[in-house]
Amino acid sequence: MEALTFISFIFDSLLAILLILVTGFTLFSRGLFRAIVLYIAFGLLLALSWARLDAPDIALAEIAIGAGLTGALLLSAWARLKRLNSKVGNESGSGYLRETQKPEPFSSTSNQSENQISNSE
Repeated sequence: MEALTFISFIFDSLLAILLILVTGFTLFSRGLFRAIVLYIAFGLLLALSWARLDAPDIALAEIAIGAGLTGALLLSAWARLKRLNSKVGNESGSGYLRETQKPEPFSSTSNQSENQISNSE
């Protein structure tokens, strides 16, 4: 019985460490698609954590809403932004999605993107 408790402790510890790592990778991810996929993985790991805590109702809700529905909505929004970015056709790379660099909050390039958004509507 002690071996089972020890294995359970090791599994729970690894799950907690993995949750923290996936959270960090999600927050500091440069690409939007990678961040969305990591968010879905985080939701699945969190559902596993709820199941380990004997809360199957919350685990199922986390899978359905947190990972499933929210992940699907984020992926569809990403695909729509990608289509809008290709329609803009801006060679300078200042479209809606920039995978390689994040804009500065008060830089002139972020103002140009906002102007493009308001002009296209």
